[in-house]
Amino acid sequence: MASSESTSTASYFEQQREELLREISLSFEQVLQNINRLNRNLESVIAVGNEFSSVEALWSQFETVMGKDAEGNGDGGNEGDRGREGDQNRGGDEVKGGENDDGMTVLRDEDDRSRQR
Repeated sequence: MASSESTSTASYFEQQREELLREISLSFEQVLQNINRLNRNLESVIAVGNEFSSVEALWSQFETVMGKDAEGNGDGGNEGDRGREGDQNRGGDEVKGGENDDGMTVLRDEDDRSRQR
């Protein structure tokens, strides 16, 4: 009887083992399908990103050109500030007919602007 019990126990063990192996196999197949789906989605995302490469290159070129223009016109920004200072001095009570130092500074600034043009 002991041998028949060990045979039935072994067969039960074998059945459980086979069932678990099937479940593991199915799980691996599902994992493989999900990895393939993820790979296809990543390829789609990369393809969409590659479609924007020409737009990105155009904006980079625009940024480079605008950056060079800003560096070339760096002195022009200070010119406007000097003009504003002159306007403030002209409108104040300190300026008397443009004869004082502030009036001469304003005239000198305007002369500098005309020379730069």
